[in-house]
Amino acid sequence: MKDWVIEHKFYLIIAVLLIFGSFYYFYVYVDEELPLNSSISQVDNKQLSDAKNAEKKELPEKIMVDVKGQIKLPGVYLSNSGERVIDVINRAGGLKDQADQSQVNFAEHVHDEMLIYIPAIGEEGISAPVTSGGAPMTSSGGAGKTQGKININKATESELQTLPGIGPAKAAAIIEYRNTSGPFKAVEDIKNISGIGDKTFEKLKDSIAVH
Repeated sequence: MKDWVIEHKFYLIIAVLLIFGSFYYFYVYVDEELPLNSSISQVDNKQLSDAKNAEKKELPEKIMVDVKGQIKLPGVYLSNSGERVIDVINRAGGLKDQADQSQVNFAEHVHDEMLIYIPAIGEEGISAPVTSGGAPMTSSGGAGKTQGKININKATESELQTLPGIGPAKAAAIIEYRNTSGPFKAVEDIKNISGIGDKTFEKLKDSIAVH
């Protein structure tokens, strides 16, 4: 037996090396590779998640805009935060022939809960809108005046038209807004009316109040 071992020791050495090599590969090398592959998978998943989040951020905000007056298809329209008045008007079928385009700022950006009112040519004061119960939304006899200021939650159209920058169309739009959206909570909310921007608000902010 001893002689056989000595005679075949070369082959025995090779066999032992193969056994140790196989053991190293399957139990050491493979185990070291698994965390690396796992980390690569985690990186890929993170990149995919970041890409999806970035795609969501790029989507424009969805808002609701109410279009009334001399418009072919009046109603509430779904819009995007980056759109302008003209975009919503086109979606609503466009203007009627009697629409007074000179009183509308078509380039104005739209915002959520915005009311776009399109007046008719030569439009004068419109009778105050009524609630579902038939009661007028506005009070008469100067009830809209409080300590020298106009209460935009109660003022009549004629009272609203005494404010700087407020004509018949905007006065009607103010009443329509509070009729459909509820009373103004702050004087700054009047800027929700189409055509009343920061410049117009600066002129009338000291003349209005909400109660």
